[in-house]
Amino acid sequence: MNSLKQIKKINWLKVVEVVVAAAMLVMPLVAVHAQLQTNNQALCQGTGLNCQATNVNSLIKTVINWLLGIAFGIAVLFLIIGGFWYITSAGNEETAEKGKNTAINAIIGIVIIILSYVIVNVVANLVSSSGGNTGP
Repeated sequence: MNSLKQIKKINWLKVVEVVVAAAMLVMPLVAVHAQLQTNNQALCQGTGLNCQATNVNSLIKTVINWLLGIAFGIAVLFLIIGGFWYITSAGNEETAEKGKNTAINAIIGIVIIILSYVIVNVVANLVSSSGGNTGP
């Protein structure tokens, strides 16, 4: 019952701060994408940007894939840290257990990230292939 009370206590100010921070990180990408849409040829020639992908679906897919790549790198780092703790525990059961749990959680995270990558790409391909079908 005590853990249920802890779950109900959500610091909504922190949630809003995280959402605002995430929005602020994404806004430059949206601005660049809007600029590419309005003046595609001039920007492409002047900056050498890849102008093949200029629709919103590909932008969202690219951003999500980058975030999943960063999450994958962090999970691999935690896997290395957990393995290091486990190997260097020198008989200390508490440190060995901590390292083992960290490695197991990192592996679970890696599996979730890989599945997320697959789901994002399948959904993005379904949306982009069905979005262009305007005929009978």
